Amino acid sequence: MSNATSNSRIEELLAEILKWIKFAGAKEVREVLATTLDTDQKRSIYYLSDGNRGSVEIANLTKTSDRTVRRYWESWARQGIVDPLKVRGGERYRKSFELEDFGIRVPEISQPQEVAGDQGENK
Repeated sequence: MSNATSNSRIEELLAEILKWIKFAGAKEVREVLATTLDTDQKRSIYYLSDGNRGSVEIANLTKTSDRTVRRYWESWARQGIVDPLKVRGGERYRKSFELEDFGIRVPEISQPQEVAGDQGENK
């Protein structure tokens, strides 16, 4: 068996194992997400935690404080449902799971109002 064939077979086996591990853990993940994200605010913050947005931006979008966002992130990291990312000036978090994949409703998130001086009318 050549190296390329051997590597290909290993990749196939690993993909198969990963598929079954995901399937086996799906129920538990859904339960943890549903129990932990028990309010619209928590679900919204989790949904917006994509690693690109900081706590201040998420706080503005969810009408809460950036400290609240950071407290949730720290708690969720201990539970393993978000992953920390180092960024210039600190740390952000990225959700480990998509809520929609587990049948969990994502609340509607209103966009922040434009700031005076932006294009368009002042609101």
